[in-house]
Amino acid sequence: MTRPPKRRPEKKKRDRAGKRPPARALRGLPLIIAGIAVLAAGTTSGGVYAALTASESDAGDTGGGDTGGRPVAPPNADRGAPVTVADGGDVAPLRRVVPPDVLAVGTATIPAAKIRRLSKLKRVGEVTAVAGGAIQLQNRAVNALAVDPSAFRSWTPPGTAKNTALWTALAGDQFVTTPDVAEQLRLNRGTRYPIVGRTMPSLVLGGSGELGLPGVDMLVSEKAGTDMGLVPNVAVLVNAPGVDPATTVKAVEQILGGGVKIVNLRASEYQTSGSGRATSYLDLYKQAATTCPGLSWTVLAAIGQVESSHGRNVGPSSAGALGPMQFMPATWKAYGVDGDGDGKADIMNPYDAIPGAAKYLCANGAGRGGQQLYRAVWHYNHADWYVQKVLNLAKAYQAQYS
Repeated sequence: MTRPPKRRPEKKKRDRAGKRPPARALRGLPLIIAGIAVLAAGTTSGGVYAALTASESDAGDTGGGDTGGRPVAPPNADRGAPVTVADGGDVAPLRRVVPPDVLAVGTATIPAAKIRRLSKLKRVGEVTAVAGGAIQLQNRAVNALAVDPSAFRSWTPPGTAKNTALWTALAGDQFVTTPDVAEQLRLNRGTRYPIVGRTMPSLVLGGSGELGLPGVDMLVSEKAGTDMGLVPNVAVLVNAPGVDPATTVKAVEQILGGGVKIVNLRASEYQTSGSGRATSYLDLYKQAATTCPGLSWTVLAAIGQVESSHGRNVGPSSAGALGPMQFMPATWKAYGVDGDGDGKADIMNPYDAIPGAAKYLCANGAGRGGQQLYRAVWHYNHADWYVQKVLNLAKAYQAQYS
């Protein structure tokens, strides 16, 4: 791209249609936003590493005798209310949460061939590329990504991912910001604001939510991003469950080369700040375990790994199990929990499903440890191999996080 011979400070260059030039790629990412804590207890030592990286075919379909590989309600259990599966209407319902491990941001479009190479890396689960750029909102430069709300919601922290109203607003060409930006710029939900990019559309603020991505302040729809001239495929998110994050970062660097900012989202500065609000599966397992005295969060984490690889494969399984903890619907009617206080127990929502699993285990004596814990996990899936796998994984998590 050629540069103009002389920059004029008093006037902004415009194209032939009288529009502003395209928005620049994301500015240097300030490492100021507390990101999500991603649960991935991987090591470089043989057996444990392999055990902690269940393949996608394993996750969410473990089999196991007459239980179908899932917790089954006893015959006399109260069937309770119907199973709730949230439906987003204008957006696809949340079926999983994909924890991003690495964020890469270029200064221009990242070539599609390089993105394909990233997706083919060994042990990389998923890759998504989105448009982005620095735009102006309320006379302040902010970093925006243009996303498909149905697809991108899975990449955000669980609390944001499950907020269907937020993603429905985004699908309606409204915009979404982080809570910090909404507060700093004194933005009001439902109010229309001019956004300056290549064009200057006036968009309604649809709400705010934590995005878990350092330096990313705002989301707009793909249509709005195209209209504003955001740079296509300028940012890439990589999910590599169970892999040492430093290994993933190096592999991404080798493929994308220089000129790309690469952020390890598992670094300590992006862990949760202790505000009490869970923003990751790790937080959810720890919080849910407190509802069952004597139950270690590592057991819940191990079950979450075996059942769905922490939300990567939420079914339905061949037996009809659903959600990140793979409950059979009949069991959920008996043991489902409204963990986030939104008035419904949603089998697909990790905020509900994980404490539901704690409730089920506790009802079967898991908090007493020893043989009672063994029997409680066996009730989750009537197979001794399953119990042994869960308990070994729990020990590995304990060693990793102690």
